Amino acid sequence: MTFPVELVIFDCDGVLVDSERIAVRVNIALGAELGWPLTEAEVIERFIGRSSRSIGEQIAARLGQQVATRWADRFDLAHRQAVDAGLTAVDGISEALDGITLPTCVASSGTHEKMRHTLGRTGLYPRFAGRIFSATEVAHGKPAPDLFLHAAVAMGVPPAACVVIEDSHYGVQAARAAGMRCFGYAGGLTPAHRLEGPGTVVFDDMRKLPTLLDAA
Repeated sequence: MTFPVELVIFDCDGVLVDSERIAVRVNIALGAELGWPLTEAEVIERFIGRSSRSIGEQIAARLGQQVATRWADRFDLAHRQAVDAGLTAVDGISEALDGITLPTCVASSGTHEKMRHTLGRTGLYPRFAGRIFSATEVAHGKPAPDLFLHAAVAMGVPPAACVVIEDSHYGVQAARAAGMRCFGYAGGLTPAHRLEGPGTVVFDDMRKLPTLLDAA
């Protein structure tokens, strides 16, 4: 049985704001400097869609906790500077949001501080203020379902009536684990085939999202 959609849950990085390219670039530079050379594909596979805690655990396992802490501090500073230098919203997202009449919220692996900065920098924060949820609020980040389930409970909507908009492999896995339908945005860094799977529609133009939701 398919439930009517009552809530659209947006990921933030790569779905609302075009910040994933910044994160990849910064992580490649830090890895080269701190002892873990990474390609763009490796950063996308290992880090994109994961919480800062999960990324830190991977770095600590490879290089030790001291280096992981230094990496995180350096990343936060470099990311903030790059965001201020020219972060933009994802192409077509403003038009998509204008065309969506359903209730919406944000559920991201990023911290609240990071989202206030990136969504604020792109002018999107007022669209979601008071309806923003972070992986820092739950025990397990994506690909676990905790964050999406937390958002659904907070918004008072059953999981089967939620649709998630994601751009990462771990994000679509989390949506499926939560029992939610998912739209995988393939207009960013993650290849389309890494988003495909049960209960998931892959698309590459944000302007098409309102129509896709109407048909869900």
